[in-house]
Amino acid sequence: MVILLCRQRRFSSTLKWKEQNGVQRADQHVASGNSRADVVATRAELARKIAAHVHTEGPVDTAVPGLILSRRTAPSEFFCTTYEPELVVFAQGEKRIIVGGTTHLCDGSSFLLTSVDLPVESQIIKASKNEPYLAMVLKLEMPVVREILSQDEFLQPEVSFGVRGMAVGKTPVELLKACSRLLDLLDTPKDIPFLGSLMQREILYRLLRSPLGRHLRSIATLGEQSNRTAKAVGWLRSNFDKPLRVQELASAAQMGVSTLHHHFRSLTAMSPLQYQKRLRLHAARARMMTSGLDAASAAFEVGYESASQFNREYSRLFGQPPMRDIKTRRFAGVASESDSL
Repeated sequence: MVILLCRQRRFSSTLKWKEQNGVQRADQHVASGNSRADVVATRAELARKIAAHVHTEGPVDTAVPGLILSRRTAPSEFFCTTYEPELVVFAQGEKRIIVGGTTHLCDGSSFLLTSVDLPVESQIIKASKNEPYLAMVLKLEMPVVREILSQDEFLQPEVSFGVRGMAVGKTPVELLKACSRLLDLLDTPKDIPFLGSLMQREILYRLLRSPLGRHLRSIATLGEQSNRTAKAVGWLRSNFDKPLRVQELASAAQMGVSTLHHHFRSLTAMSPLQYQKRLRLHAARARMMTSGLDAASAAFEVGYESASQFNREYSRLFGQPPMRDIKTRRFAGVASESDSL
């Protein structure tokens, strides 16, 4: 994930409204058939295993391909980041994630599914030394998802209109147990090459069988409107610095312009132009921090033709003009901060 610290001042006046009007909570997707005691015990076990394998602040890559663990002992500022297709299982603590006009609130009972690349704002809101924020992320391999969907039990068509590229739900005990078994491989590294892929397939199976499975299925199923829209999202993600011609983007996705706009906003909570703008501003900020570029040079590198327009849009997103923001971040010593989970 590409990580950028956001000014909290920008959000202070909008969070209350967002939390009242656009909040998605895990209790909207309550798992059925799970004993509460069983879920609590399994979640506590998963938290212990995450804590046993990550002792530093922030995300840690593991020996299992695509598996990352995260630990935080204090609440964080807001971060701007891009979430890739991935599963995040929260074992302890709380986090707020904002995409477009929707706020997702995640706690230790939640899991988060992201099926397309999405620029978001996130903040850890509950964490302490005694009860740290603990989470695991698993990158999603779409070819494996499609292979699982080819099995007979998944061949029945499902209604998938209006699926979102990000959704939050209550973590079912079957998914928690599968994740816990995957973490056990970290204690037996020699088993990872053979068992790692098998256990990840089980996690994908459990995910597809969960109430949020339709969000992933719709993106992975070739020919679906969401799948076509995801191709447009992917093109913008890779070509954000190029001029945006919506007609060409719609043609590439084999959709009409109005249809593309409708499905793009449904999937990402943003229009194609808003999505491109957010990616450009994130990238420009990163280049100013890491490469020492001035605002005008960074603006032109990410595709802006007008430095004044860049300055206006940057200030609107991050709360202050580009160079003042960069100086503030450097003074605060946050250049190396990360928040990938």
